[in-house]
Amino acid sequence: MRMEQSDEILVNRAQSGDAQAFGQLLERHYDMILRLGYRMLGSQSLAEDLAQDVCCALPKKLNSFRGDAKFTTWLYRVTINAAKDLLRRQKTRQNAQHGWSDMFEMHQQDANEKARDRAWLAQAMKTLPVDLHETLVLTLAEDLNHAEASAVLGVPAGTISWRISEAKKHLRALAQSEETYP
Repeated sequence: MRMEQSDEILVNRAQSGDAQAFGQLLERHYDMILRLGYRMLGSQSLAEDLAQDVCCALPKKLNSFRGDAKFTTWLYRVTINAAKDLLRRQKTRQNAQHGWSDMFEMHQQDANEKARDRAWLAQAMKTLPVDLHETLVLTLAEDLNHAEASAVLGVPAGTISWRISEAKKHLRALAQSEETYP
């Protein structure tokens, strides 16, 4: 019976040039990278591009992992940063092309009430400041507790609670304003 090695052991081996250990890390965490990418970007194709970018950059970035936190905490941060970079590039491209077609198409989708609610929430979260958005992604979508989210984002757990409260206020106000304008 073969024992599964911890992330930390695999990271140490991968940092030493062990391609098999690196492959095991990718296999173990690829779904998390893809899932987080989807939740940050709201698009399967963008999430796949992001996951590929993260995986390609990971060999070089892996040397910056110091082991101060869990590997997954570090990997969440790497993935979130890559998603922010992709969003910035995408926004720049959209502004240059004046392309609003994606947003228009999203508003036309009305499959069922639950799907509309999810779509509305995903769209509404994009209006949040980045710090509130990433906090909600980690705590709601990724189901991290406040301590885990604070470790990923590098802020105190109390800040996570405050951010969630602020995000709820913002989303509640947005929903109320939309109800008054049918």
